[in-house]
Amino acid sequence: MSDSTTTRAQPARSAKSAGVAEFGRPLQGWRLRAYTIIFEADTRAGRRFDLALIAAVLLSLALVMLESVASFRAAHKTWLTWAEYAFTALFTLEYLLRLACVRRPLRYATSFFGIVDLLAVLPIYLAFFFPDLYALVDIRVLRLLRVFRILKLNNYVNAYLGLGRALRASASKILVFLSAVLMIVLIMGTVMYVVEGPENGFTSIPVSVYWAISTVTTVGFGDITPKTDLGRAIASVMMLLGWGVLAVPTGIMTAEMAAQRIGEAAAPTTRTCHACLREGLQVDSHYCRHCGAPLPDYQRD
Repeated sequence: MSDSTTTRAQPARSAKSAGVAEFGRPLQGWRLRAYTIIFEADTRAGRRFDLALIAAVLLSLALVMLESVASFRAAHKTWLTWAEYAFTALFTLEYLLRLACVRRPLRYATSFFGIVDLLAVLPIYLAFFFPDLYALVDIRVLRLLRVFRILKLNNYVNAYLGLGRALRASASKILVFLSAVLMIVLIMGTVMYVVEGPENGFTSIPVSVYWAISTVTTVGFGDITPKTDLGRAIASVMMLLGWGVLAVPTGIMTAEMAAQRIGEAAAPTTRTCHACLREGLQVDSHYCRHCGAPLPDYQRD
């Protein structure tokens, strides 16, 4: 190799070395294999792992529900206890493996799924000190959210991502709309307090506002009802207004979702950056598009 070729290759190696230094050494060996299985559901092993995990979550939830039945708990208390210990040990080991195979354990631990995974095992350990907290074991049902990663059906995943983008884009419009609705119920609640009065159940403005909210949202509990003709006329107007209240946010969301159909991104994957833990990287990517960290070769099998 000539000196000029060596000179040209040197900056490339230096740039890559700088990226490795910034984000840490790339995962390798058993950590890389474990990471691919645990975090990336596009691989065959990862799909099997996540399906087994979902099955374990469903079984553990079924046990918790069965244990709440007094007669069943009395007849099978011993094996229910050991089964719960086994599931807790399994989920604890899985959580520790997730921390061990990422380069930024704290970043994963403070992420949404990291917190969910911790909450899946934390109630059991807290129950040793506070037995009443055992019922919180059902919070591990949140782990079923990983079904999006497991199935990875493009239509459903794209719809899920599109809904999130539409919510973010329409947040300000919906906030303005809710502010207008709040003003309406405050005004109408005050009017009903004046029209009906305490003798008809509208004992205060907050109580009247509560009635206005339940009426305009078409819930109508019926615990407070207007008795005067004017009050019933106002209630009728608010009931009709309720249909518009339900329709406006739907229209805003529909418009945003329609607008975002233009320029849709490529079908997402579960490939994850080892440095920033962002998901959805393309299979043929060599660097993370979010943080620039180098990516190891993607292992599908």
